[in-house]
Amino acid sequence: RYQAYDNIERVLRKAPGVYLRSEDGYGNFPNISLRGVDTTRSAKLTIMEDGVLTAPAPYAAPSAYYFPTVGRMHAIEVFKGHSQIRYGPHTTGGAMNFRSTPIPAEEAIYLKVLFGSQNEFRTHTWVGDTYDTENGRWGYLFEGYLREADGFKRIDETPGFRNPDARDTGFSTREPMFKVFWEPCGNVYQRWEAKVGYTDFDANETYLGLAEADFLADPFRRYAATRFDNIASEHMRSFLRHTLGDLETDYLSLTSTLYYNTFHRNWQKLNDVRDVDSDGDGTPNPGNNSSLSRALAGNLGGTALDVLQGNRAGVLRVRNNNRSYGLWGYDLVASALFSGPVADHTVSVGLRYHEDYIRRFQRDERFTQASNGTIVAHDPGTPGDAGNRRQQVNALAFYAEDEIQFDRLTVTPGIRFEHLEMSFENFANPSQDGQDDLDVTGGGVGLTYELSDQLMALAGFHRGFSPPDPNARVRKGLEEEESLASEVGLRYLNHENYIGWQMIGFYSHFNDLIVIDNVGGAGTGNTEQVGEVFAGGCELSLSYDLGQDYQLGYSNPWFLALTYTKARQLTDSSSADEESLFAGGFAGAKVPYIPDWAISFGTGLHYDLMGVNLTGVYVDETFTSASNTLSQVNPVTGNPDARFGTTDDYFIWDLSGYLVLTDNWRVQGGVQNMFNRRYIVSRHPHGPRPGAPLFGYLAVEAAY
Repeated sequence: RYQAYDNIERVLRKAPGVYLRSEDGYGNFPNISLRGVDTTRSAKLTIMEDGVLTAPAPYAAPSAYYFPTVGRMHAIEVFKGHSQIRYGPHTTGGAMNFRSTPIPAEEAIYLKVLFGSQNEFRTHTWVGDTYDTENGRWGYLFEGYLREADGFKRIDETPGFRNPDARDTGFSTREPMFKVFWEPCGNVYQRWEAKVGYTDFDANETYLGLAEADFLADPFRRYAATRFDNIASEHMRSFLRHTLGDLETDYLSLTSTLYYNTFHRNWQKLNDVRDVDSDGDGTPNPGNNSSLSRALAGNLGGTALDVLQGNRAGVLRVRNNNRSYGLWGYDLVASALFSGPVADHTVSVGLRYHEDYIRRFQRDERFTQASNGTIVAHDPGTPGDAGNRRQQVNALAFYAEDEIQFDRLTVTPGIRFEHLEMSFENFANPSQDGQDDLDVTGGGVGLTYELSDQLMALAGFHRGFSPPDPNARVRKGLEEEESLASEVGLRYLNHENYIGWQMIGFYSHFNDLIVIDNVGGAGTGNTEQVGEVFAGGCELSLSYDLGQDYQLGYSNPWFLALTYTKARQLTDSSSADEESLFAGGFAGAKVPYIPDWAISFGTGLHYDLMGVNLTGVYVDETFTSASNTLSQVNPVTGNPDARFGTTDDYFIWDLSGYLVLTDNWRVQGGVQNMFNRRYIVSRHPHGPRPGAPLFGYLAVEAAY
């Protein structure tokens, strides 16, 4: 709240054991994993909003480009280790639940308006109330959220493409939401709740990075060939939930949820360059083609890069990644409290029936470019010529968990089972159609022991799983990815001295690691299982308020979140796919994009009417492929490729402050990346990409 973050990558830096790889610098397309698993497109992460699966198709297409908008959220819950047994379908990489703005207990109005660098503008407002009537208690919430910015990159101009269009590499997000609940009168507690939310997102974003030399000269440049790139998406989410009984007073609770979500997007993005004019006569040469990552690394003697820069004739092939998604289901959770002669039990049982699908109906456009970058011809393509297929999964999931308390010792065993029915249809090639089933089982046990009123020991072990998508299962027979994970640590909390810390050691062993298709964005990759990987390390988190502890008359909070990770391949990679992060991997190689060290720390001074916060983040450099090569050459094919190499280590600082004007009004301001550090944060999808530059902002906030 004090730092005005609307970037999940910045928010989660305060949580140890979380790995983040940016693509756009704004957090719209994060790549997230927990405890060392592959980060690609957050595909191994179970993402929920208010306890409901919210990724567009978490079974049929787990790597879809969607993530909840963190700026409108009330809280974020992160589940690691055995605590994720309740949540599927992906339990090798953890789970995350976003809690949206709650309905207020009394009449309330909230408004926040922010202005920032790159013409960024945000508005977040909501109004809600709760009423007591003769028919029970009911409440409502109307919420609206808007964020838009021009972007921090600039596209090269050509004779047919000038400012202001060349300066617009930004995005806009619009999100209305409505919630209502009713708690009828009666002897047994009941609650009915409904929610409808909608997201309209539009961004002039690209898959293409820069050649190394161009990045060093200006990391915020974009080539003229990306001027057609744009993603537009719409996401609708809804649920109806009924709760019968209160666990604390009735010792039994039943919660039923019906949910329905739809998502549609079309990412029109540069796919490759074709018919490159290598002889320089001003006309395209048919068949002289190059992928984007090869072009950035000097393919075809550097002539393919000239086409990207708008300095040579050729053909730009732009793919319309037109896809529709849907999910719906029913979820039932029953919880009960009861006491036994030896121990107390809190039993939870869950049952979910879920269906989701993805429908691809894509086409390729071709723009013929002259030597000066002018577009002289356009072929709109044929709908379906770049992908015309459907994938669907019907899933029945069950879990059971029992929290057993023996005085100071608590033991929590649990099990999860899912039965998946998968179908794949390729309308362009029906011979590939098929169906298959898959049963997956996971579970484990967690233990805590109270060594004292402040100090607790904890441990856990669990088997996780991540199922393949229908294409990989039906056509290639892939099995689920499996993880065997353990953790042990200590947790200390002393309210009297305003201090708390937690230290956990963890180790995970991954079998049959699944690497999703198209990680490079060329649309030619294959989902594969590449072998065995392990990730081990230590998480440390610390919070302490010096001012409160010594009663100094102000608050002086300090925090530290530190993660050390050693993530390595245990076997040589079986992948020879040029699109794979694990191409050329070998036993002992570092896992791509998992840093050895990630550290976040900060402090603040908070008085009655004003305050200031300072936060620092350090992230170690990483290899961007399991080949662990420093050169931009694919070791499998020998081709030049800008995706191979390393990211930069970086150290950035954020400064923020606020001033209370009245009981209801206050102003905020701050600077993020205050020293304007420039660094490579990723080499995927295609070539070096920068982290966000310096961002300054000023906001006004009102609450009534």
